[in-house]
Amino acid sequence: MMVPSKNLFRIERDSMGPVRVPKEAYYGAQTQRAIENFPISGWRFGREFLYALGLIKLAAAKTNSELDLLGKRIARAIAQASQEVMEGRWDEQFTVDVFQTGSGTSTNMNANEVIANRANEILGSKRGAYRPAHPNDHVNLGQSTNDVFPSAIHIASVILLRQKLLPALSDLHKALKVKGREFYSILKIGRTHLQDATPVRLGQEFKGYARQVELGIHRIQNAMKSLSELPLGGTAVGTGINTHPFFAKKSISLMNKETGYRFYEADDHFEAQGGRDALVEMSGTLKTVAVSLIKTANDIRWLGSGPRCGIGEIHLPDTQPGSSIMPGKVNPVIPESLIQVCAQVIGNDSAITLAGLSGNFELNVMMPLIAYNLLQSIHLLANAVNHFSKKCIRGLKADRKRCEEMIEKSLALATALTPKIGYEEGARIAKKAYDQRKTIRQVVEKEGILSKEELNRWLDPRSMIAPAKFDKKKR
Repeated sequence: MMVPSKNLFRIERDSMGPVRVPKEAYYGAQTQRAIENFPISGWRFGREFLYALGLIKLAAAKTNSELDLLGKRIARAIAQASQEVMEGRWDEQFTVDVFQTGSGTSTNMNANEVIANRANEILGSKRGAYRPAHPNDHVNLGQSTNDVFPSAIHIASVILLRQKLLPALSDLHKALKVKGREFYSILKIGRTHLQDATPVRLGQEFKGYARQVELGIHRIQNAMKSLSELPLGGTAVGTGINTHPFFAKKSISLMNKETGYRFYEADDHFEAQGGRDALVEMSGTLKTVAVSLIKTANDIRWLGSGPRCGIGEIHLPDTQPGSSIMPGKVNPVIPESLIQVCAQVIGNDSAITLAGLSGNFELNVMMPLIAYNLLQSIHLLANAVNHFSKKCIRGLKADRKRCEEMIEKSLALATALTPKIGYEEGARIAKKAYDQRKTIRQVVEKEGILSKEELNRWLDPRSMIAPAKFDKKKR
């Protein structure tokens, strides 16, 4: 077996002793220990989270410089290195597994070490020397993992929600409203309990789907208010030990200018660090949106089922062959993809719920799990919703003839006759029509209960899709 050359590594020391670190790595001893301690999943934090970490370190360096707590030269180098982290230049250096220390300290130190080593390189020093810039003394100045890590989750979540998910949902809302208008003149049979019910407009169904999405957008926007409150400034336990009293306010102001979004310091740092309720709330909101989307996607699958032996009231766009054995089969794969994503989001919410109740005294100790799952949920929903809009909703076509035929066949039309003939008589006619495989119209015509003119008026589907004028005559 080949023994790795000593020239491939450098020796660093931390409070626990010497550590062998890859020579070209920008991370250091504490990150290396975490790599060795947590070879669990291979999952890493994504771009938005690393951007948020870099943003916090950038703002901290500038703030500490303004407060005369950090030398201008070192602060500029740290700010430049942090900007590079924000831009994604050093993403491959963030190597710590998601399943690590519950506070996220390993990932925070990963950022501190990468930024310190890069800052020292900018200043003409070498990696691993930590002079003049030190990961703890300078990059982490005025901070603790316990306020940085949750702040990064909040920032990354808000950015993803505003830039990805909310635009995707807005686009879906518009697409569904367009279909609602396009399909409004088409009458079809309603369904309750998966059984025939009285007629509706196809457009009414799609307007209902659009409204569900619209309410989902409102729910997310309301929950985002809590995410705008950052724990930064509480340091270790919420008291703000080892930070300047103006640090959080100034840092957050700089981050607001950088992002264009509105964040502010937590009203109560003990709540902000001991609990993760805002993140649990947002996860629950995403779960609600996922439940709503499943309803819409499932309805569209059923409405398009067939093509000859199903409901078949709408036609979904053909996207790909659906079977390896049945020629010509085309399946509703885009709704199925969305439904699977929504199931994942619901599962993520369960994990986040369990993580959220793991706040012990002044700290939650399942924050990396919350961060990974919440950001994954936002990403997945945004991507799946976009594809659902573009590859399914926009290409939907209605089968007007099929819709009209199914109304005429439905036994639910007996409901329209009850104001005239009563419930019991209507039930008898419906049962007879079912037993004899006839329509309601055919049975009533044969029995001569109503004239043809009356029957046409009472069984006109257009009279069944909105409240009728109230008949004040006693029945």
